[in-house]
Amino acid sequence: MSPPPHDVTNPPDSKAAPTSAGLVVHWAARYDLLIALLTLGRERRFRERLIEPARLEPGEAVLDIGCGTGTLAIVAKRRVGPSGVVHGIDASPEMIARAQRKTTRAGVDVAFEIAPAQSLPFPDSRFDVVLSTVMLHHLPRAGRVEAVREARRVLKPGGRLLAVDFVRRSGKGLLAHFHRHGRVDPRDLGRLVTEAGLTVVDSGPVGRWDLQYVLGRRDAKHMPT
Repeated sequence: MSPPPHDVTNPPDSKAAPTSAGLVVHWAARYDLLIALLTLGRERRFRERLIEPARLEPGEAVLDIGCGTGTLAIVAKRRVGPSGVVHGIDASPEMIARAQRKTTRAGVDVAFEIAPAQSLPFPDSRFDVVLSTVMLHHLPRAGRVEAVREARRVLKPGGRLLAVDFVRRSGKGLLAHFHRHGRVDPRDLGRLVTEAGLTVVDSGPVGRWDLQYVLGRRDAKHMPT
């Protein structure tokens, strides 16, 4: 879930975060409070709905890009089980620190790292599934292209990318503000996925807040130029 714009500079007491051309949110505790309010205390159920189209299987390797405070990564780890692995990256040190504390309390094993979505610190063909949920609208157009191409790079042949974001809508109020603040029409998701060299195998509404998903698959024979 994406918060409204805020100060994107590193606070004085934070570790230096990697450069990210886009909105970087550092207020981790308030982020969790906001999500709790918006989901009426049912964040885990909301995250489970977000992740459903990814069709995670036991034993798979999963990367959550823009993982925030880690709730989706925890849900993913429970889906892939003890034989699966889950990594999460975020450009905000505060988000990663809170995600690490949260997974420790939950008793699940997820590896987190501070990194931007446009430059993933992983080798080619590392993951079965890459998740990008309500994150791409934080980035400018060029950054979104880079992030999706990076997601493709780290996918194994046959691997899947799940991209979820808002469909732009007009009006007033907090949710309408979320839809507008990234200056993105997320109906562009399908084009981003195909231009990165992935094949769209499924798409549709998530069923909450006008969120839409696109599920792309890496074709081993198709390399983008």
